[in-house]
Formats: sequence, structure tokens, C-alpha cells
Amino acid sequence: MAVMKLYGSPLSSAVWRVLASLYEKGLDFEFIPVDMKSGEHKKEPYLSLNPFGQVPAFVDGDLKLFESRAITQYISHEYADKGTPLVVPGKQMAIVSVWMEVEAHQYDPLAGKLAWELGYKPHFGMQPDNAVVEENEGKLGKVLDVYEARLSQSKYIGGDTFTLADLHHLPTLSFLMDTPAKKLIESRPKVSAWVADITSRPAWCKVVEFRKQH
Repeated sequence: MAVMKLYGSPLSSAVWRVLASLYEKGLDFEFIPVDMKSGEHKKEPYLSLNPFGQVPAFVDGDLKLFESRAITQYISHEYADKGTPLVVPGKQMAIVSVWMEVEAHQYDPLAGKLAWELGYKPHFGMQPDNAVVEENEGKLGKVLDVYEARLSQSKYIGGDTFTLADLHHLPTLSFLMDTPAKKLIESRPKVSAWVADITSRPAWCKVVEFRKQH
């Protein structure tokens, strides 16, 4: 049986999202680095895997996928009997799906901007734009107030078990915890406990180790 292939950059938070799901499932895969500095992601043959020229891309047999959240959903459903159950049955999955949408549309655009300003820019020797940081911290704080209320009702964001709704947050959450924006998390007890829980999972620790090795 052919081993799954994950194409991407070890610097990409979207790649980390897919890695987390693969590690949670305990699946064998091959990581194929894409040299983004040389623009490999913007030309063939990579564009045949992801026509938008972004990472990651994913191949499982004759199936080719892109978009990290779609890939994690495929992995969770196709390999439901392996490792951690990342999806749940029945009506509860509708709740999980709501919070997956919240992550993608309410949380991630703001967290992503802060990760860029406070994480990536310093890494590349650039200065953060303080006005952008201040604006997005304010907006993200309001989103996290909703999370604080939600997490007073359940242990995890989608219910009482760890699911994709939690996993999808991991890349930017771990980034923000290494920046001054961690105050947004630490000032909210329920959010802080949730972040401590999910970032200490063995699968996520493997992602962190992967990043160090690459």
C-alpha cells in the first residue's frame, strides 16, 4: 500500500495542522519539502497538486487534496478507526462543525495576522507594525471572550472530547504563546487551561519536534 505524501514547508502553519492530524492518527506518511524560497510552489509539477500555488498538498493513493482543513477532515473520516477519534457521531458533529467554522472565519484571520506581525516578521528581521498588532489584539480578545464562555460549558471547544475543532487552532495558538499576544490567552482562565491542555498533547509535541528537525 502506497504511503501518504504530505508536500509543504516546515515553516507553514497550515502544514503543521495536517501533521497534527497524521500524528494523532498514528499514520505513516512521507514528508516532501517544497522549496518556497525558489518559488517551487508556484510552478509545475507542484501546481498539478495545488493549483493555487500554496502549501500543503496531500496525496493518498490516487487522491490529491489541498487546503489543510479539508485534508484533516479527510484523514479523520477515512481513518476513523485509527488513533484519536477527531470527529464524533450524530448531532454533536454539527456542534464540532460550527466551531471548526468559527476557527476558520472568526479566529484564524486575526490570529494569523498577529502570528505574522509578532512571530514571522521578527524571524525574518522585520519590525512588527504596532498599529496592526493593537487592532488585531483588540478584535481577537473579543473572539476569545466568546471562547471563554464556551469553555465554561465544555472541556473542549466542540464538546467534551478533543476534536478537529481544537486541533485546527493549534498552529496559531502555539505561535501566539511565544509572543506578547499570549496575554490574550493567559488573562482568560478557561482559554488558558484549554490551550495548555491541547498544546501538551503527544501528537502536537511531535509537530514541535518535527519543526526543530527541519
